[in-house]
Amino acid sequence: MFPADVEVRPPVRRGDVETLVSTEKPGTLLIVDGTFHSYPAVGHAELRAALQRGWHIWGLSSMGAIRAAEMESLGMRGYGAVYQRFASDPSFSDDEVALLHSAEPPYRPMSEPMVHIRCFLDSLVVEGKLSVSAAEEVATALKNRWYGYRTHRALSELLPVDDVLRAEHRLKTTDLLRFTEEQPWR
Repeated sequence: MFPADVEVRPPVRRGDVETLVSTEKPGTLLIVDGTFHSYPAVGHAELRAALQRGWHIWGLSSMGAIRAAEMESLGMRGYGAVYQRFASDPSFSDDEVALLHSAEPPYRPMSEPMVHIRCFLDSLVVEGKLSVSAAEEVATALKNRWYGYRTHRALSELLPVDDVLRAEHRLKTTDLLRFTEEQPWR
């Protein structure tokens, strides 16, 4: 997926960026996923310090989209549909991108983020398979659950139609794929 000269690391956590910028020459850093539950999230101070040291930092998809929207005025760049939602809608909360995943690579998801569920529900409304009010009921029911309980099973139990969430509803993945295809950092 990534060009050969791109180093892929695990989801970022507090201290990772500080460690990187203290041992490497300034370059481009892409923040996609990050921890926030089992380890503290990547901090604003370490990102600000990296920007001040001359690093170009992009954020998208998940934790990266959150931090890019929060730190755009400091020079962090955002990319993609998820970033746009954080940047343009103050009510779009961090838990919209939260999910449970396995602790080891390839970090398989065990729940589904609300941003994907909302995209799926919107598509069902557009296709005429679900009313706006039914979509809102399903979204509200899942939004009121802890993010780890937002699963495919929970979604299918709430849906009055028989349909499944598909790859095109996974905005976080779509953002990453488009970013790697377009390579705006180059």
